[in-house]
Amino acid sequence: MHSTVRPAPPPDVRHQPYNRLVLTVAFDAGPLHGPATGIARATAGMRQALEAFDDLQLVPYVSSFRATLEPDEVRLPLPARPALELWGRVGRPRVDRRLRGASLVHGTNYVVPPTRIPRLVSVYDCWALENPRLVHPDVRAAMRVLRRSIDDGAFVHASSHATAERLRDLVPGCDVTVIHLGDITASVATSTEGAVIPESLSTGAPFVLAIGTRERRKNLPTLVRSFAEVAARQPDVHLVLAGGPGDDDTIIDEALNRLDTGTRSRIHLLGRVAEPTAKWLLENSSVLAYPSLDEGFGFPLLEAMAHRTPIVASRVGSIPEVVGSAAVLVEALDTEAWAAAIIGVLTDSSLVTRLVTEGDARCREFTWDKTGRLLLDLYRRVVASAS
Repeated sequence: MHSTVRPAPPPDVRHQPYNRLVLTVAFDAGPLHGPATGIARATAGMRQALEAFDDLQLVPYVSSFRATLEPDEVRLPLPARPALELWGRVGRPRVDRRLRGASLVHGTNYVVPPTRIPRLVSVYDCWALENPRLVHPDVRAAMRVLRRSIDDGAFVHASSHATAERLRDLVPGCDVTVIHLGDITASVATSTEGAVIPESLSTGAPFVLAIGTRERRKNLPTLVRSFAEVAARQPDVHLVLAGGPGDDDTIIDEALNRLDTGTRSRIHLLGRVAEPTAKWLLENSSVLAYPSLDEGFGFPLLEAMAHRTPIVASRVGSIPEVVGSAAVLVEALDTEAWAAAIIGVLTDSSLVTRLVTEGDARCREFTWDKTGRLLLDLYRRVVASAS
């Protein structure tokens, strides 16, 4: 249950153990208090990697007034929603007093608060910047804060070169550094005990898996439409859509309602799934379908490669950058191409062998240790630039 009691003022950051050789970074832990999204996973991975360095001290902060704070977390003085409006319009109020003693502030979720302290903001994709009418008003407000922060001199961490290139076009003059995110070995090690599996799949029926929040950006209606052709040619194959609700449920329902009853019965909407279920799905699926319209990294891609599951994905954003040659890439909105690619993976064992072999090697190139070391280097560069 969320706390409704206003907490006592947080401890002054200056009272934290500190010596001149240690870099103190105020780190946005807000995503860790919300749904288990890709950004939450990115934030958790970055935090864990950075906490391994003896010469770096993280001071986690949170904007939400509803979140129950951990003992070491600082709450900013203004609730998130009004803060976004004010930070985007006037760049006030600053948070310097609440984060005194920090050498740098790292906003891990597109937003970094206004402050005289050097700032870094993580950007994963540019979908909301390019499609403001298709996102929630709070997300639009966050994008206004992002633009203002960059205009005011904030540095940017991008999770892919594709995102960095788009961002330079959208916000000319921004200082962007690309640091890829890390591996998913913890997910691979997760047990499947307690997995919740649809009865029709527990008998070994082959299935296509799509995993991720049901957002417009994920382009799931195209996958649903393409599955009609797959189902007609592969009568025993199912489609599983696993992921929490987003902004795409209505148009997904429209796509589902246009299918015949037999095809519709072979499509399973599981909602958000726990780690044991996600692992079982990845291990047992015949192919991971990843039809995004834009992507800033794509943890499910790494997970599929680590679980030796072949991938069919859109040729957009960071996806080619992450998978290399370890996936079949198609145009995001080409329904016929999606159907043909999925059928190809379902029927061509030599193709599957190649994709699995290349994917196994590819996913090992992404490690949180590397991410942490590069972030620490970036922190030091940002701090040095302000001195």
